[in-house]
Amino acid sequence: MSNNCIFCKIVAGEIPARLVYQDQHLVVIEDINPQAPYHYLLVPRKHIRTTLDLTTADNDLIGHVFQTAGKIAHEMGFAEDGFRIVNNCNEAGGQTVWHIHFHLLGGRDLTWPPG
Repeated sequence: MSNNCIFCKIVAGEIPARLVYQDQHLVVIEDINPQAPYHYLLVPRKHIRTTLDLTTADNDLIGHVFQTAGKIAHEMGFAEDGFRIVNNCNEAGGQTVWHIHFHLLGGRDLTWPPG
């Protein structure tokens, strides 16, 4: 855990968030600035700064992120219509919180490129 990391504080229960799902590996919360009718953040409990900091020891965790995203999309009823999973890496890639996390977006047509 990083003392200054907002996601570490959310995972620890020190900062309130709208919890959608949690297990021993992940916390899933509603995004406070949603970009789609369904916009969730899948946040690993383990503090990993960026995608570039992942190691082979994290392979099961990342697989679990994607399986959980699919499970949530099914449970919330937007899986069959389609959804997007996004991970931003570093500043030019759009990362603003330095704790790896994944955006799950659905409930509307998602264009490409995003905009």
